[in-house]
Formats: sequence, structure tokens, C-alpha cells
Amino acid sequence: MTVRLGSMTWPEFVGADRPILLVPLGSCEQHGPHLPFDTDTRIASAVSEAVADGLPGAVVAPAIGIGASGEHAGFAGTLSIGCEALAVVLRELVRSADAFAGVIVVNGHGGNSVTLAEAVIEATTEGRRVLGVNCHVHGGDPHAGFAETSMLLHLCPEVVRTDRIEVGVTTPWAELRERAVSEGFAAVSANGVLGDPTRATAEDGRRLFARLVADVQDMVAEATAGWR
Repeated sequence: MTVRLGSMTWPEFVGADRPILLVPLGSCEQHGPHLPFDTDTRIASAVSEAVADGLPGAVVAPAIGIGASGEHAGFAGTLSIGCEALAVVLRELVRSADAFAGVIVVNGHGGNSVTLAEAVIEATTEGRRVLGVNCHVHGGDPHAGFAETSMLLHLCPEVVRTDRIEVGVTTPWAELRERAVSEGFAAVSANGVLGDPTRATAEDGRRLFARLVADVQDMVAEATAGWR
């Protein structure tokens, strides 16, 4: 059963044996006409909880639900704190976590990746135990497409607007990346979708999520072997 830090009291925490802390890191950004703004946060949280369940003594922190999503600003409702502010948040969060055996940040949003990597390097040079892992789906489409839609159909089908699912831009991400980053996602996709979510199923989501969790578990096991 997942142990959530937000539900504990401080005496309960004091009685714990220096647990490893998993921090879900997501975003509040558009995910097409059919997925909610907190899609990345939901996936990062679910992965964190699944990994924690297999990691003795691990605790899951409340999610950081707003990240660096400036590239999605062309879509109403998207919120972003930018890379500079996110770097400060991550740095100070890790510095505050000395009561833990170490910190694992589980990132569900690609736009956070560079900042997370830099924060991990900084924290490591300060002598802290910290790991950043990205929720990368092998062979998945870039945004609000088959992979993310399938996983949400598996994890929380009630939030998927199945009557609004539509194909997005299917051009390979490598050909869109530069323009999407420099001009924003609205410049490359009118509906905010990169990929084809129309073929997504809950069964595909179960399979993709299981593979994702296994990949993260492998990275965590290797990195945290000497943490306690």
C-alpha cells in the first residue's frame, strides 16, 4: 500500500526509518480536446506510487503539478512557472529533504527534463542523494496521442473525453521539435495533439504503463542500491 507523505503526521514520520522520497513532477498544460490539463501529473503520480509500492520504506510526496510549459502557452488554461523558477523549486525541495535517505523526482513532462537534469547535478555536487527519472514511453507519440490517451484510459478512464478524441499532427517529432519549441505547440498543431489517439485502448494503456513502471523501477534499483 502506498505511503503518502501528505497523509502522515510528523510523529509518524519520526518513527519511520529514513525513507526514500519519491516526488511526482508534472505540468498543467493542454493535452488536446480530450485529455485534462493534469495528464502529466497523473501519470507521474501513478508511476511514483507503483514504484514506491515495490520499494521498502518509500514515501510519495504531494505532486508538483505546475512545471515549465511555456511551449503550450498558445492554448488557454495552460499554466507554467518556467525553467528558472522550476530550478529553484527543485533545488530548495531537495535541500529541505535531509530527513530522507534520498530523493527521486519522477517527471511526467518533457519540458521539465533539462531543468531536472541540471537540478540533479547541482544537488549531487552538494553531496545529496537525488535521482531524476523521466516517464518515457518507448515508441510513444509525443503529446496527447496514442500513448498518453491509452494510459489514462487505463488509470482513470472517467477523465478522458472519449467523444472528443481526434487525430492530431502525425509528422515525426524530430521534424517538429525546433518549431514547436521556438514558436510553441499551437504553431504545429491546431488541436494540441501530436499523434493519433483514436486507436488508444485501456488494454494498450495497461501494457504501456506496466513497461514504464518496470523501466523506472530498474533505474531506481540501480541508483539507490547504496542509499541505505
